[in-house]
Amino acid sequence: MHRMIAIVVSVLITGATLAAFAPAALATKDEGQGWWGETSDQVVTNAGFILIIFFPLFVALMSLIQWKLEKRKDVRKATQKKLRASSDATWRGGW
Repeated sequence: MHRMIAIVVSVLITGATLAAFAPAALATKDEGQGWWGETSDQVVTNAGFILIIFFPLFVALMSLIQWKLEKRKDVRKATQKKLRASSDATWRGGW
């Protein structure tokens, strides 16, 4: 219980510290232009299209990875089940 309280307190202190220093980190003298610089409608539209393309591709890629891992897990479980069944049949003969 004490460990959980220590973790919660640590997370709260870290969050408060980051929140306190965030305004100083964001206060630059570039007149609010950000990393890219001055943006136009075309830049914003292109960024939106990039996001529209990125997220479905990301979801598809992660789904394929999960499917492959599930397939490997199923093969491993089937192999273990066969090994367990064959070892049980061998030892059941007995005297």
